[in-house]
Amino acid sequence: MPAFFDSYFWSFSNAELWVGVGLLLFIAIVVRAGVPKMVAAQLDAKAATIQADLDEAARLRAEAEAMLADLRIQREDAERQAAEMLKAAKADAERLAIEAKAKLEEQITRRAALAERKIASAEAQAAAEVKAAAAELSAQAAETILAARVAAGQADPTVDTAIKGLAARLQ
Repeated sequence: MPAFFDSYFWSFSNAELWVGVGLLLFIAIVVRAGVPKMVAAQLDAKAATIQADLDEAARLRAEAEAMLADLRIQREDAERQAAEMLKAAKADAERLAIEAKAKLEEQITRRAALAERKIASAEAQAAAEVKAAAAELSAQAAETILAARVAAGQADPTVDTAIKGLAARLQ
């Protein structure tokens, strides 16, 4: 049986009664002073602070997700631009290679034509020099032959005719 129902418990000499009375008075004073309201207010304030922190964290998370989406869009745009620039650079390189090849072929053709003209000019000059040397040699031979005949007193009508025609042939 609990001590609460025992008659000794309600005696003023019982220390346990006074502990119980003191406890009840303490609880009454605490309630009268508004401690539960203060504790509730502190708990509400702490809950409000925690809720504000949670709201701020949610807002920051939303901002971070928006920034991440913007960065992804910017990265995709930059990758697309880089691909376009690479494609344009390749096209320019191909175009420049074709132009350089065409210019090189044109230059080779011009140089070949110039070389052929120089060769033809050199051949013509060499032929002219050979003709001139042959004409001079023929003239010297004819002069020697004629001088020998004149000294001998002979005249050959065939040689005379050939000498007259020689001047026309050499020119």
